[in-house]
Amino acid sequence: MSIRLKTKLSIGLVFLFVVILLFGVLGLFYINRLSNEGRLVLQNNHESLVYCNKMLQALEDMPIDKNALAVFRENLAKQQKNVTEVGEKEATDELVRNFNELVADPSDASNYSDIRRSINKIIDLNEMAIVRKNSVAQQTADNAKNILTVLFTILTLVSFTFIFNLPGIISDPIRSLSEGIQAIAEKNYKKRIYLKQEDEFGDLAGAFNTMAEKLDEYENSNLAQMQFEKSRIETIINQMKDGIVGLDEKKNILFLNAVAEKLLGLKEGEITGRYAPDVALTNDLMRTLLQESPEKKELKIYADNKESYFNKDVLEVTNKETIIGQVIVLRNITPFHELNEAKTNFIATVSHELKTPISSIKMSARLLADNRVGHLNAEQQELIRSITDDSDRLLKITGELLNMSQVETGNIQLKLQPASPRTIVDQAVQAVQFQAQQKHIRIQTRVAENLPLIQADLEKTSWVLINFLTNAIKYSPEDSGIEVTAFRESNKVEFIVKDQGKGIDEKYLPRIFDRYFKVPGTHDRNGTGLGLSISKEFIEAQGGHIWVKSRVGEGSDFGFTFETPEDRKKE
Repeated sequence: MSIRLKTKLSIGLVFLFVVILLFGVLGLFYINRLSNEGRLVLQNNHESLVYCNKMLQALEDMPIDKNALAVFRENLAKQQKNVTEVGEKEATDELVRNFNELVADPSDASNYSDIRRSINKIIDLNEMAIVRKNSVAQQTADNAKNILTVLFTILTLVSFTFIFNLPGIISDPIRSLSEGIQAIAEKNYKKRIYLKQEDEFGDLAGAFNTMAEKLDEYENSNLAQMQFEKSRIETIINQMKDGIVGLDEKKNILFLNAVAEKLLGLKEGEITGRYAPDVALTNDLMRTLLQESPEKKELKIYADNKESYFNKDVLEVTNKETIIGQVIVLRNITPFHELNEAKTNFIATVSHELKTPISSIKMSARLLADNRVGHLNAEQQELIRSITDDSDRLLKITGELLNMSQVETGNIQLKLQPASPRTIVDQAVQAVQFQAQQKHIRIQTRVAENLPLIQADLEKTSWVLINFLTNAIKYSPEDSGIEVTAFRESNKVEFIVKDQGKGIDEKYLPRIFDRYFKVPGTHDRNGTGLGLSISKEFIEAQGGHIWVKSRVGEGSDFGFTFETPEDRKKE
């Protein structure tokens, strides 16, 4: 019959518990028995001997001590209450009779010898009882010693059996299983464990053998398939036009495709298995690829006999939420870059070519509106105003497109010079004053006194502030107010335009400075969606910072900050 490991451990623990319990019960039993027998000797027989000795002493003192009789009577009364042995009651009664005769006739000297004889008889009975009880106690102690010795010997032998056998029952299977697991870790799927135990370890060995067999079958059956898939994947990767670099979890290089080899100037066979940061010490592009940057920037690499542009994407390879490697992909965006550059050049050319005729149209409309040329009727004047408004709108659009072409080509021309914050604010407010008056909007300026000069392009900075004010007027209700402030905050000068419009939903704020982005629901058909994007490029090109704060129903705050020249010198 097979016994489970749990049952074996339970038997061992129960045996240990029984040993402790048995020794405790027997020890307490014999100790309690010996204690009771010793107590009887002390409490009964010893006390009788004490009483008898006191009566003998009182009997000797009676002729000379009047109190001796009371002492004798007191101890005799105590002895009468402490009769415990066979024959002791008769001897005590005889003593009482002799004592009574002595009390009745004190002159009769024969009573003294009778009293002494009765007392000695009581003493003899108690002394014999003490010897007998001591013998019984000794016998009890010997029996306890013998029983406990035999029990201790038996339990010791059984315990030694457990000590020598139980550890082996547990440690031997564990050692065999450990060796088997180590063999599997080394991909030795032929390893098997054979245990004769029909318990949990036997079941575990059976499960291990089944696992090893399945792994062996899987290894043999899928090796060819895996080799085929590996070759197929390598062929696909090498045919891709993007550069691909594979790393393991320790950043060792696993593979490069043909494009990555060409870009890095390295051969896959030479660096496979090497630590990527070590390769980066002598390879600038590898160093760039390994750098972690929150911002996604284009990489300009000389490839295919021209300057090419690439985007770096880092893809994490995971297995059950554990990162086991990385794949770095260099996406070739040169065709898109070339198309974007062609688009920018086209927009710049068209905008520049349109600007001159539109300006001519605007000038012609202004001349027609002059009474010196000739008087116009109401309908003609309305047509002239319409032509003027359309030409203004077209000029604004072409101006924004030209500015955007400068931004996209990186040709922003800045005239940085010391500029007064008050001058920037006054120019911007003056430029939009007429537009604000048409909607009965009050523009209030608050420029702090003694503001330091800032290093900025006066024209482009004023353009940004004008753009803020134009948007504020456009989205503010009539008969409301706009506040323009300029003040010094720590080591910076800050400009803020605050309106009382309906505000912007927080979810749109991160995209408010993106190109061509328009807040949904604004119904702005005349705008290009470039104004704020150009503003951001202008401010950041000058080393400033642009920002927006807004909540629906509470209006919007648009602002930008510049460091003062003195603070820049300190840095």
